[in-house]
Amino acid sequence: MPLFSTIFIIMVLLSASTHLYLAIRQINYVKQHRLQQPVAFAEKVSLQEHQKAADYTIAKEKLGIISLLISTVLIFIWTLGGGLEYIDQFVRNYQLEPIYAGVIFILLMGLISSFIDIPMSLYSTFVLEEKFGFNRTNLKTWLTDLVKQSLLGLIIGIPLIMVILWLMASAGPYWWLYAWAVWMAFGFFMMWAYPAFIAPLFNKFSELEDGALKQRIEQLMIRCGFLSKGILVMDGSKRSSHGNAYFTGLGNNKQIVFFDNLLESLEDEEVEAVLAHELGHFKKKHILKRLISMTFMTLISFAILGWLMQQNWFYQGLGMSTASIYAALILFSIASPVFTFFLSPISAMISRKHEFEADDYAAQQADAQKLIDALVKLYKENANTLTPDPLHSAYYDSHPPAPVRIAHLNQT
Repeated sequence: MPLFSTIFIIMVLLSASTHLYLAIRQINYVKQHRLQQPVAFAEKVSLQEHQKAADYTIAKEKLGIISLLISTVLIFIWTLGGGLEYIDQFVRNYQLEPIYAGVIFILLMGLISSFIDIPMSLYSTFVLEEKFGFNRTNLKTWLTDLVKQSLLGLIIGIPLIMVILWLMASAGPYWWLYAWAVWMAFGFFMMWAYPAFIAPLFNKFSELEDGALKQRIEQLMIRCGFLSKGILVMDGSKRSSHGNAYFTGLGNNKQIVFFDNLLESLEDEEVEAVLAHELGHFKKKHILKRLISMTFMTLISFAILGWLMQQNWFYQGLGMSTASIYAALILFSIASPVFTFFLSPISAMISRKHEFEADDYAAQQADAQKLIDALVKLYKENANTLTPDPLHSAYYDSHPPAPVRIAHLNQT
């Protein structure tokens, strides 16, 4: 067996074992604390609400374990099991130009992967989410979304794939630098295009009605020096009872989007405090830092791919007999997450630091107690556990655990 095959097998099993270990820890820890909510939340979260969050967390982790096992098996089937090799030989029979062969190869793999994912997606939406009262979509809407997503993927993805493959084949030894520039340009373009053209295909957006809440939000944005093109309300309740809010767009084209069910569940001062937290990410330049980090990491990834594409052991070690530009692209997309999995705690730690900083900013611009009240409501309504396993949380969570975050806010 090639050396790289052995290394790959070890890394896949090691990452999967770590994931499984953390999931089991999370399940056991949440179970152990299911019978009593944290003292700090005793008056705000009922025992029934606490237990619902525990049961929901456990159910998601169990489903995640099943998904982990399936994905681990699929990684081996695609690579050392000969799955990609079979598709490659099938495509080569038609003797197409490398770019067209690559597009068909990638589309076939994507189509098969999508069909494999459908049962888990259906179960998650119509069994797990339905059981805990979160699902509000129906099969027709789910299928319509799937068709729209697939068509968009083809319309947007095929030209991008063709450009990347053309650069890989024709742009010389530094193709990866040009491909990186194209990829980043595409990413920034999508940040602009998504709110204007794509999001409205799935949800309805309307301007926040004039009134006390809109005035409060506009005054907050003036205090924070934040320019926004608009304040929108999205019909998020059409598909789920989970509430949310987010920013979208770039530069002066930024928009604030609230889920309709979030506005229904929070008081005006609580909405203001939540928005102040989100504005804190901009004022503390967290968004800019993430963009710079993403840009740098993407450049490194393309550079590594440029090197690996020239190494025969890379193809042979992952189960493919013939080197090609499209095989390099797909093999890298499969193998890289296996090797970068252990960087997750670093990313999560930085994200949690940013959340604390945004909370501090929100406490300066709005009522900290109102932010606490809003967070408690969101924890309850989204059934987020108040007692996550500390190690699991440190490894994965982009936000601090509820007790830690609220204790921090109480000290501001």
